[in-house]
Formats: sequence, structure tokens, C-alpha cells
Amino acid sequence: MEAELTDGSILIRTYRDTDAPLLYEAVRESIPEVSKWLPWCHENYSITESRAFISARELPSQGDEWYSFAVVDRESGKFLGGVGLNFINRVHQIANLGYWVRSSATKLGVATAATRLAARFGFEQLGLHRIEIVAAVGNLASQRVAEKAGATREGVLRKRLLINNESHDAVMYSLVREDLRVA
Repeated sequence: MEAELTDGSILIRTYRDTDAPLLYEAVRESIPEVSKWLPWCHENYSITESRAFISARELPSQGDEWYSFAVVDRESGKFLGGVGLNFINRVHQIANLGYWVRSSATKLGVATAATRLAARFGFEQLGLHRIEIVAAVGNLASQRVAEKAGATREGVLRKRLLINNESHDAVMYSLVREDLRVA
């Protein structure tokens, strides 16, 4: 199942095998900024890890547990980062939304646009009622993305995230379908 959404500027799409070297390059570029919040982005990150990640991201094989998308520039095709929905709860029709953008593409609205597109996919294609974004209290860049995407800050959750075996308080944001119409 191929999935693709665009806002005219960026595109989120299903990962492809050919993305492995592009993902690797973007991760290697971003280690200083991203590794503090996303442990998979580490100093020894390898092309083998990129290949393994992409091979595990085939939509038909994931069983409605998660949906991962490459974020690319629509015109140039440059790989900009990733966005996805996971921890899908079908009882309550909710999911978690996460994102990252390569360091050279930050502060350009890429993560905000990707977040809104992934949320649209969740509401329109998956029938979700609520999407949650959980960002460590110290991760101000992720919090700004959530706010710019139109998410509502709901509060601070104590010791909500475990990052590199250390507990972190986190800010909970939520998106509901109506939020995408106003932001």
C-alpha cells in the first residue's frame, strides 16, 4: 500500500528501499541535535540501521500498529526527515504522532507541515478521533512544532518518557480533526 500526501511544498510518502542512503545521510547530519531526544539517532548510526528501518516500514506488513513516512521536498525530492503515527489504540481511536527533521531543514516549517499531513492521514484514512504528541519538557523545538501545527497543550506528564535510560517529564499535546481546519 503506497501512501502519499502533499501540501504543495513538502510530501510525506511511504518509505522506499532507495531511501536508505538518503536517510543515513540525514541522520548522520543531525546527530548533534537529534540524538538527545531520539536514542536511535546515535554517534555510531550506520547504513545497516537505515536499511533495517526501511525494510521494516512496509505498510502492508505493519498490521495497523504504526505508519511511517519519509518527508521529502516536493520539487527537489530531497529527503528532509520522517514522521509517523504509532501506539494506535483502536478502542479509543487515538494514536501518537512523532517527527524529526534533518538539521539543515529545521526552522523552515517542514516538521509543522509534515505533522499536519500525518494527522490528516490519521483522521481521514485511519478514522482516528485524537492524535497525541508527547515531547520532553526540554525539547522546545518539538513543542514549537506541535503548537504551530495547531495542537493543544494539555499539560505536563511526570516521568512520561524514558530516553537513554533516563526518565523525563513530557508535555502532552493533542490534535483533533477540527484543529486541522483552523491552523
